[in-house]
Amino acid sequence: MKVINGGVSSAKGFKAAGIHCGVKADSGDKKDLALIVSECMCSAAATFTTNKVKAAPVYLSMNNIKDGQARAIVCNSGNANACAPNGEEHAAAMCRKTADVLGVELNDVLVASTGVIGHEINIDAIISGIPEAAAKLSEEGGEDASYAMMTTDLVNKQVCVEIELDGKKVTVGGAAKGSGMIHPNMGTMLCFITTDADVDNDILSEILKESVRVTFNRISVDGDTSTNDTCIIMANGLAGNPKIASKGADYEIFKEAVGFVCKTLAVKIAKDGEGATKLITCKVKGASSEAKAETISMSVIKSPLVKTAMFGEDANWGRVLCAMGYSGEEFDPLKVTVGFSSKAGSIDVCTGGKGLEFDEDKASEILAEEEITIDITMQEGDWEVTAWGCDLTYDYVKINGDYRT
Repeated sequence: MKVINGGVSSAKGFKAAGIHCGVKADSGDKKDLALIVSECMCSAAATFTTNKVKAAPVYLSMNNIKDGQARAIVCNSGNANACAPNGEEHAAAMCRKTADVLGVELNDVLVASTGVIGHEINIDAIISGIPEAAAKLSEEGGEDASYAMMTTDLVNKQVCVEIELDGKKVTVGGAAKGSGMIHPNMGTMLCFITTDADVDNDILSEILKESVRVTFNRISVDGDTSTNDTCIIMANGLAGNPKIASKGADYEIFKEAVGFVCKTLAVKIAKDGEGATKLITCKVKGASSEAKAETISMSVIKSPLVKTAMFGEDANWGRVLCAMGYSGEEFDPLKVTVGFSSKAGSIDVCTGGKGLEFDEDKASEILAEEEITIDITMQEGDWEVTAWGCDLTYDYVKINGDYRT
């Protein structure tokens, strides 16, 4: 597998565009409408938010992807079209206009929105912008599309890899957005993955769901699951590889590539959490089951007290043990070891459920880095799980204190 520059328009047969249409009141440099299109029909699969409150575009896309096919994705930022007046009608209008402009079937268009909840969307701006976006579709348009997905994100998030399947070069590219309201229980806030691989739809869906489970479902910024979470993958088959219709060598290579794309984007989201200054990785080793390791790692990564301690560069290991204890999982605290590590080094701070004498200055030096790891060993079994999050800062409160206004 080779990592290359690119994103959702890098795979053969895909084009993308991102423009400012007016959903965001800012000037034209604030892109707010993205379009991703394949020149031919794709196998398609998706995961969606499990929040009981779902945005109108989620319901529309859930319905349109039931046949396992898609040609295009239209996405706006600046307004979630969730719990909003005329939401269903406006999502349908986005779909219908995109289908008309591109000359594709209505149910082959998937729709996504992100932004403030509860406000009526500026559908006129979107309808006017779709033809412009279509006119700007290009193989180099993936980056513009990734910017058009952003809300409070500080950086756009893209990744692309090349693999070889039976002698054919295959590309897998993706883009995601997410910074706040991040505690996925399906995928991410928005993530779109494109590939020119030829993959059976059932296999594609299986690979996406498993990749999402061990990546996007193991990140947390603030413990809030969005109403709009949507993760879509489209595969158009133009690479010419023999169709992946069962498990085997090509299946494993392709699965690894999709997993890498998902993991890379998930970590980028965690690192770009609203107001964040640090990426926090929590590694739980030696658990008796994967489920236990996952629950405990997620409990630690979403703990406000752990997150604030990391922001303050305070090796307050008691908060880590506390978060493990209220996770709901059974374990023996007397078998737990906790340490912190970063590129500045590593240090154990707790063993056997009891504190160790350690160099506070060294610990602070380790926690001063932008990427830090909480290492937990449980001495119960062989399972290991990694989760990702970020610190909790003053700026998170400032950003979300007046997000709507």
